[in-house]
Amino acid sequence: MSLTDKAIAQIRELIRTGALPPGSKLPPEPDLAAQLGLSRNLAREAVKALAVARVLEVRRGDGTYVTSLQPSLLLEGLGGAVELLQGDSAALQDLMEVRRLLEPVATALAATRISDEQLAEVKRHLDAMREARDDVEQLNIHDAAFHRAVITATGNETLLTLLEGISGRTLRARIWRGLVDTQAAGRTLAEHEAIFHALSTRDGSLSQAAALLHVSNTEQWLREHLRSGEAPPLR
Repeated sequence: MSLTDKAIAQIRELIRTGALPPGSKLPPEPDLAAQLGLSRNLAREAVKALAVARVLEVRRGDGTYVTSLQPSLLLEGLGGAVELLQGDSAALQDLMEVRRLLEPVATALAATRISDEQLAEVKRHLDAMREARDDVEQLNIHDAAFHRAVITATGNETLLTLLEGISGRTLRARIWRGLVDTQAAGRTLAEHEAIFHALSTRDGSLSQAAALLHVSNTEQWLREHLRSGEAPPLR
């Protein structure tokens, strides 16, 4: 580890152990450096790095505050990065591949943990998707909420944040627009219904298979349309 990495680890350990709880203000730079046995330059570099990672928040004229080590906060920037990749066909295909690797297994896990209330939430968004069959905006909203409700049922915040980040709002809208335009939305709705019915049986293997079929079909559709140049424009 470099000296800067060690300094970062020291501050992170103070946060992890509660010595610097979320919302607390860091000591002034000279005091922090002395407390950690660091040079002021090393303390400054460590603070900068943790601010970039969103573990710390620098408030000009006020000081530096601890945010948290929650995955939802630290991985929040992933979604923004995905949105910036929307014009890169290869990157979009890579993202769909990652989703295919993660989402079916996550859905299987959800099947073993989902409560009746959470299952009802999944069904509510499925019903809304049926009603919005030709409305791309509503389909997109409830599609995202459907999958969020499923992954939330795993109880794994890191997994939820990762999958939400790689899905991307713009990419979802782009896919739904293409499905509606090519009259393929009905098939995709049926795939969502299959996921719901598998979850309702609490069958992990069946839920994984239903999710894998859905993500694989979506991935294949995107690959074909990107290859042919027919993918709906970003808007």
